[in-house]
Amino acid sequence: MSVEQRQGARKILRAKAMLVMDGAGPVAARTLDVGPGGMSAVIAEPVPTGKQGKVLFELFYDGSAHIIEARVSVSHCIFSSAGFKVGLTFLQLEMAVSSAISKFMR
Repeated sequence: MSVEQRQGARKILRAKAMLVMDGAGPVAARTLDVGPGGMSAVIAEPVPTGKQGKVLFELFYDGSAHIIEARVSVSHCIFSSAGFKVGLTFLQLEMAVSSAISKFMR
């Protein structure tokens, strides 16, 4: 039995995303959920836990779409039937990004 490691609430977010790990090229991803402390996504290839990079994804709030870019660290990566589920922890979010996520969570 696994223990929930997430901090804070999450909201379902099904959107296309781009994951760019440090020293690697961009990788297409599909988001699963997002919260103030991080998000989860599905990717085709595994990434090592602890690896850092950035994620770009689209949030829809206040009647329009907004492109979000945030620094992340990989908290876990597990194989699933859809690909590899990767947990991403946000690192030092900019105030505008934090505000956008808060607006989306309402």
